[in-house]
Amino acid sequence: MRQLLYRYVDTTAWNRKGLSPFNFAICVLIMVSVLLAVIETERPIREAYPYLFVISERILFALFVIEYGLRVYVASENPKYAGAFGRLRYMKSGWAIFDLLALLSFLAPFVSNSLAFYFRLTRIFRILRVSRLGRFTQAWDLLWEATARRKFELLMSATIAFILLLVSSAFLYLFEAELQPEDFGSIPRALWWSVATLTTVGYGDVTPITAAGKFFASLTAISGIGIVAMPTGILAAAFSDAFQTRQEADQNKE
Repeated sequence: MRQLLYRYVDTTAWNRKGLSPFNFAICVLIMVSVLLAVIETERPIREAYPYLFVISERILFALFVIEYGLRVYVASENPKYAGAFGRLRYMKSGWAIFDLLALLSFLAPFVSNSLAFYFRLTRIFRILRVSRLGRFTQAWDLLWEATARRKFELLMSATIAFILLLVSSAFLYLFEAELQPEDFGSIPRALWWSVATLTTVGYGDVTPITAAGKFFASLTAISGIGIVAMPTGILAAAFSDAFQTRQEADQNKE
């Protein structure tokens, strides 16, 4: 029975595609718990159904306690945690501690209501823990490989963007500080405006009013289209190359 549970509970023991039914159900429960935490921030819903959230939290807490107990129970089937103190070594591992912290998030409302929501949102990271060694991990590996291959190009694009922001902010401060001290009264304030413009987010009704200020703001906005899009193109090309290399390696193995 323990060996059967081990195949379904431990992500390293599942030899089929995707997640095991057990871990898939855990992912669903995690998403439900996060969704409830988000909905609970809406005061009318929270006040209309107060017991719904209390009861659901208790049920989810009980289910996750059972899950944690099962993971500890089957840990001894893993060669890494074999032996008399295997389960203890597992409980001291990083992922087991992360699972335990996720359980403690259910107790956050008893400590601080203001921090309870943020503790609950950390549960969503457990999806990475559950699926870390499944098929989903290949995408993470490819993304990491693509980033590592193009780290120099990405660093150069970030450097260019920073220089552009700094120059733009300096000139905006020079021409706009006296007329708009609240928004451009210092280089850091002007830098924040430049960041918002460079990323095309916008900054409300705050705009330069001098001719020189408008000129440098226009350069920032136009350059932002290319500068911000540059890392996207670099990563897309690197990801495509890494994916093709991985496919060729898999074909050679076959």
